[in-house]
Amino acid sequence: MDRDAALDRVERILDAITEERLPVPVRECWVYGDVALGKDPLTRLDVYVTKDLLLGGDPAPDLDAELGVEGIGRTVDAEWAREHPERVRVNDSGHVAPEKCLAAHLLPEDEPVHLEVCNAGFERNVTQRAEGARARESYEQVIDPRGVCLYAEGQRSDDALAKLRDGALAFPTLEEALGMLGFDEAAAADAAEAMRAYEAAQEGATVRGDVV
Repeated sequence: MDRDAALDRVERILDAITEERLPVPVRECWVYGDVALGKDPLTRLDVYVTKDLLLGGDPAPDLDAELGVEGIGRTVDAEWAREHPERVRVNDSGHVAPEKCLAAHLLPEDEPVHLEVCNAGFERNVTQRAEGARARESYEQVIDPRGVCLYAEGQRSDDALAKLRDGALAFPTLEEALGMLGFDEAAAADAAEAMRAYEAAQEGATVRGDVV
């Protein structure tokens, strides 16, 4: 993905988070990996959002019935679903999936963008996932810790976005960053290889939901 196009996409995601009704509230938005490092082109654009629980929502059985789903008004905003029924997505059991709805709202399907959605902040989830991956040696599940916060607690950082555009941010290698998370040298090398291979195998827009 061309770097300028990737950063334009990041800016449009920030516009949506700050200006539009979303399926669920978003508390943080980060970018990480290739885009944070200033690479051009990028293998993929990696975006992380922290979602809040939908509070005070009322069930919408009429919409559930109309769309053939479950959970509108409880797990995603009913007004959003009325405005964007074509963006409603479900999990395998037919229940509305907030992370998939966010991806449908924020990402075109044909761009190589990955959206990571979690109820916990980026830094906490990076640490939790690294610990779990080391225990199971499932290294493809590790989140690249080299991230840049662009939105948090209602405040958008256009300064951080400008630094991204200028390639003005410095980060360690992936192996070094994993070492800071507790990986020994051999495990860091194995994890970095697995993470790169997993990312290279993905196509189009992808999303992964997580709960910590």
